[in-house]
Amino acid sequence: DVQLVESGGGSVQTGGSQRLSCAASGYTYSSYCMGWFRQAPGKEREGVAVIDSDGLAKYADSVKGRFTISQDNAKNTLYLQMNSLEPEDTATYYCAAAARRSVPCEYTYWGQGTQVTVS
Repeated sequence: DVQLVESGGGSVQTGGSQRLSCAASGYTYSSYCMGWFRQAPGKEREGVAVIDSDGLAKYADSVKGRFTISQDNAKNTLYLQMNSLEPEDTATYYCAAAARRSVPCEYTYWGQGTQVTVS
């Protein structure tokens, strides 16, 4: 059974930094179709930072220059480093991965989500 488990969420002051982690079990991260999404109350889920089907990192305009996606293959873990946090970043953050490569990516596996609150 594939499980993705996020951690590292919590409350942080405006301008602060936080790092989210997503540990995978029953699954090995590849080099494409994996990343981070978020959803705020009353809003649709949006892609934040992903490694797309072409293997390139893609960032939402709202976080570009502030967030960085990375991975540690030895630990089978995906990370999201968030700097210069703003109240607008408040949301539930989810990590996701695909069972196979496709264009566009079809995300099959999802974590349970971790809450990030910026004030």
